[in-house]
Amino acid sequence: MINKQLLKKRFNNHAKTYDAYADVQKNMANQLIDQLSTNFFNQEITILEIGCGTGYLTQLLCEKFPKAAITAVDLSSGMIDLAKKKVTEDRVSFICEDIEELRIEKHYDLIISNATFQWFNSLHTTIKKLYKQLKPAGRLLFSTFGNLTFQELHSCYSHAKQKLGLFSSSSPGQSFFSLDELSQICEQALVPLREHPFKLSKMEKLEIQYFSTVQGFFKSIKKIGASNSNEESYCQRPSFFRQLINLYENNHRDENGVKVTYHCLMFNITKTNQ
Repeated sequence: MINKQLLKKRFNNHAKTYDAYADVQKNMANQLIDQLSTNFFNQEITILEIGCGTGYLTQLLCEKFPKAAITAVDLSSGMIDLAKKKVTEDRVSFICEDIEELRIEKHYDLIISNATFQWFNSLHTTIKKLYKQLKPAGRLLFSTFGNLTFQELHSCYSHAKQKLGLFSSSSPGQSFFSLDELSQICEQALVPLREHPFKLSKMEKLEIQYFSTVQGFFKSIKKIGASNSNEESYCQRPSFFRQLINLYENNHRDENGVKVTYHCLMFNITKTNQ
C-alpha cells in the first residue's frame, strides 16, 4: 500500500527539482498527446487531468486544445503552486486533492493522466469511477509504469538480500503491473458497465537512461519525489546498500554508464455507443 501522506510530503518537498530530473515522464506526456487525433484539438471540450504535477502536460493540453476547459488535479500543493505559475489561463482550474478520494461531479470529453496511476491504492475502483465520468464517446487516456521498471535495481536488491542472508519480503519500491495484468484490471473494472461499452487499446515501450553512478540514479528518484512511499518497511542497513551498489555497478554498467530501465505503459479507453 502507498502511504499517501508520505507521498504528498515527498512531492511537496521536491516539487522545485522535479522538472530537472523527469525526462522520462516528459517523454511519456508527449507520447500521450500524440495519441490524440488532430480533429479533436479545435473543439470546445472539457478535460480532466489527473496528477498534473508541475504542469508539463497541462501546458501541452493548453497548446493543443485552445478552446478546452481544463481541470487539473494533484495531491501535492507544492506541485500545483508551480503548475499555476506555468499555466495562468482562466480556462484552467486546479484542485489539490487525491483523485481516489475526490468526488467528481462533472462529466468530461477527455480524462488524461501521465505517470500517476502507479500511485493508486484502489486502481480497479478508480478506473471505474473515472470511466463513469466520461461523456458519450469520451476518452480515458493514461500512462503509467510497468513491471520491468527498475528491473536492474530489483534484481540487485534480491541478490543483496541473498548474499547477506536476509529473507524478508521487502522491496525497494512498489511493484508494477505488466501490460496484460493492467489490461485485465481495466477490463474487469469496465465490463460490468454494460450500459457504457468501451474500446481499449494499449502499448508499451522501454525507455533506457544512463547515469554516471548508482548514487546518481538514486538521487534522480529522490529529486522527483518518487522515493519508496510504501507503508511496508524495506532494508536500510548501510552494509546492505554497499552490497546493493556494488552489485549494480558490476552487473549493469556498460560504456554508456549505469543502466536504468523504465517500462512505460499507455492505455487508451474510449466510451462507445455499441
